[in-house]
Parts: sequence; structure tokens; C-alpha cells
Amino acid sequence: MSASTTATAGAVPQAPSEHVPASRLIAFLIMVFGMFMSILDIQIVSASLSEIQAGLSASSSEVSWVQTSYLIAEVIAIPLSGFLSRALGTRNLFAISAAGFTFASLMCGLTSSITEMIVWRAIQGFLGAGMIPTVFASAYTVFPRSKFNLVGPIIGLVATLAPTIGPTVGGYITDLMSWHWLFFINVVPGIGITIGVLMLVDFDEPHYELLDHFDWWGLLFMAGFLGSLEYVLEEGHRNDWFSDESIFIFAIVCAVCAVGFFWRVLTAREPIVDIRAFTNRNFAFGCLFSFCVGIGLYGLTYIYPRYLAEVRGYSALMIGETMFVSGIAMFLSAPLVGRLMTLVDMRILIAIGLLLFAAGTWLMTGITRDYDFYELLWPQIFRGVGMMMAMVPVNNIALGTLPPERVKNASGLFNLTRNLGGALGLALINTILDGRTDFHISRLHDKVNWGNAQAVDFLNMLTQKFQGMGDASLMALKQFNQIVHRQAVTMSFGDAFFLLTIFYVGLSTLVVLVAKPANPAAAGGGGH
Repeated sequence: MSASTTATAGAVPQAPSEHVPASRLIAFLIMVFGMFMSILDIQIVSASLSEIQAGLSASSSEVSWVQTSYLIAEVIAIPLSGFLSRALGTRNLFAISAAGFTFASLMCGLTSSITEMIVWRAIQGFLGAGMIPTVFASAYTVFPRSKFNLVGPIIGLVATLAPTIGPTVGGYITDLMSWHWLFFINVVPGIGITIGVLMLVDFDEPHYELLDHFDWWGLLFMAGFLGSLEYVLEEGHRNDWFSDESIFIFAIVCAVCAVGFFWRVLTAREPIVDIRAFTNRNFAFGCLFSFCVGIGLYGLTYIYPRYLAEVRGYSALMIGETMFVSGIAMFLSAPLVGRLMTLVDMRILIAIGLLLFAAGTWLMTGITRDYDFYELLWPQIFRGVGMMMAMVPVNNIALGTLPPERVKNASGLFNLTRNLGGALGLALINTILDGRTDFHISRLHDKVNWGNAQAVDFLNMLTQKFQGMGDASLMALKQFNQIVHRQAVTMSFGDAFFLLTIFYVGLSTLVVLVAKPANPAAAGGGGH
């Protein structure tokens, strides 16, 4: 018994007391800021890809890899962080991640070619990914259960707020300075985070002996499995899915590596990822909810800017200013959610949060080309509050009820599900938008013909407008076609919002399958 107790104590702190030293709280907040930077950088370039494309003389397909390479590398590294955190210790892993992320950010800003940018973005994503699950694990192993209602909203807010405001922050930075500062802005805070972690973090001790049994085959299979899956989801909709040879090949690689990965995690002496956490019912359902919330979190962060750009013709800065409402709603509702977690069954909070999110998407099902800031106001408020009310209790249910020795590995798996949900959500939303746009164009073309008097009158009005400017009839016909296409695109957005509404209403009913968690306020801190 003494040996097992010693091993456990080396991996996680012994029963944290109710009193949290100020130095430990400061150290945790420094780590949270590092996690914020890492998650923010997923979306911070999304509103500035055209500027990066012009600056690096890249094609549209090449510049998309500025985001894709980061996501693929991050998805591979996140589940690996559990093993590395146990082997290297929280302090060393986080310092290496922060320092590497900072250096890669500097190199991204200094790069002069698209190839160099893609390589450094992949390195930035791989190294920065270690900060994300490490913060989640620390929140649920360092602090007593009675403090979960305080630390839970902090990490939940950062995990949801960072990708939401990413396009806003990126738009402001690019507009005020240049796209290079999307990366340079990480350098000074990154150095400060690295130094702060090295000075203050003392949560656990490293176990370097675990590195003697590092499963290299497991890493290879995991990289092939998750990297190929992310590539297929990211690029599939752009290349007509399996009709494209590269997508088909990577799908086969994904399937083969998936078999090899699960074989290794079930048979290796020290598996690179411990999937036994899924035997915990609440963790399994927590990951399911995290995956599904990721669909909405990243999906709406994509769909709103696309509507505002394609239909409203907004600039990156205008899109950021319009979408900032969701970020404000998240920030203001976080303390309220933390308080409600001590008073209300967390399963009820999750259900209410998902229904609020569904209410936000329902309000957008009647979207027209005239929807502007005020029409998007309440949908974004419902989205922000609903996301916080769902995500924070899900974090607690998934990680707060696990044995401490399993939290580090479980944190990597939990964060992976959110990212994979986002990747799947983007792929599905793009497929829906493309398919429904084609459907609505076909329907509109059937109705808008020479037998439709209203359409003919409108075309004649456009023709008169272009008189004296060249071929007035041809110019009028082209503009009429653009109007029809824009209407079809707008209707496809409405369809996507409708499907999201149905999805989240249905998801809210699954909370009945979750075991009732203990009230964190009522639980002891573990130190008594």
C-alpha cells in the first residue's frame, strides 16, 4: 500500500487543503493565460487569411493551411500531454510548451514564404497544445472540490471565449498594425508565462522513468490516426470528399492507424494514452457533450463571419465588432454559472444551457440579407450564455469526479473531443451550406423565369439602371444572377441554423443519462 500511495502522490498533489496559497493561485492564473493564448491562436488568423495570402504571395489553397497545420498538430499533441505531464511534471511540460509556442510565434511573424509559415504554425500548434489539458488537469487536482465552482468557470470561460473572440482580436490587430503582429503579440506574454511557471509552479514531481517505456509505435499510430482524421474533416468539403484522391488516401491511413492506435493503448506496458477513463460513466458522457458543444462553439464562430462577409459584405474589423457580443455575454455570465453550480443540479444547468444555445440558433432560422447587428444581438447573447451554462458544468462532471491519478490523461482526451467536435462541425456545416445553396439556386431558377412578371419587371429596372454603361442587358442579367445566388446562400444559412437547433434540443435530453454529481460546495476539500 505504501508503494502505491507514494506513486500516486508523485503524480498528483496529496489532498489539497481548503486554503489555497496566493502563490499557487497566481501560478494557476499564469497557466490559464497561456492556455488562452494557445486556444486564441486557432482562430486569430481566420479573419486575416487574405492579408497573409497577399503578404506571402500564396494561393487560396495554400493559405488555408496556415490554420489547418496548426489544428492537425494540436490535435495530435493534446492527448499526448497526459503522459508527458506525468513524466516531465506540470512545471517542466508547461514551461517547455510556453517557450516553444513563443519561439514559434516569433518565427511565424518573421517568415517570408508560405512553406515556412505552415511549418512554424504546425510547430506552434504542437508545442502550444500542451498548455491546454495541463490547465484543466491542474484545476481539478490542485484545488479542493469546494473551489471547483470558482476554477471551473475560469477555465470554461477561457476555453469558450478564446475561439469566439479570435476573429475579433485578429481583425483589430491586422487593421491597426499588420498580420505579422498576430504572432509578435505572443512573444512578450509568452516569455513572462515561461518565467512565471518556472518560478511558481510546484504542483507535482516529474517521473522521468516513464520515458524509458515511451511507446513510439503508439505515437506514430496516434499521429497517423488523428492527423489524417483532422485533414479529412478540414479539407474534405473543399475537395468533394472521397472523389478527391488525397482525401481518399488519408481516410484509409486514418482507418489503418486507428486500428493500430487502439491495439497499442490496450496492449502497451505504458500506453501513450490511457483510455480507461472512459469506463467512468460521467466522463464518457462529459466527453460526448464536449464533442457536441465543440460543434456549436467552432461552427458558429465560423458561420457568423461567413454570413457577414458573403451576404453583408463586412470587413474583418466590422465582423469582429459585431461578434464581440457573444464574448461579452460569456464573460458576464461566467460568475453567475459558478454560483448556480453550488445551488442547482449541474445536469439541469447543462440542459438549460443547451436549450438557450438552441434558442439562439432558432432565432436565426428566419435569416434574411438584412440581418445586421441588432438582429444578431439576442441570438449571440443566447449563444454566449448557453455555451457557458453548458460547458462549465460539463467540465466538472467529466473531470471533477475522476480519481486524481486519472485526471491528467483524462484531461487530454476531454480536450481532444472538443477540438474533434469543432472539426466535424465545420465539415458538416460547410457540406450543408454547399448542398443547400445548390438546392435553393435550383429552386429559385425554376421560379425566376420569363413567365414571372415580377422577375421580368425587376430585370427591366436593372437594365434601365445600367443604360449608357455598356451592354446594359448583360450587366443587368449578371447582377440579377448575383442577387439570386446571394438569396440562395442566405437561405442555406437558415437551413444550417435550423439543423443546429434540432441537434441541440435533442442533445439536451441526454442529460438524464448522466449520474448526478456531488455538489462541489458541499464536498470537503480533501484535506480533512
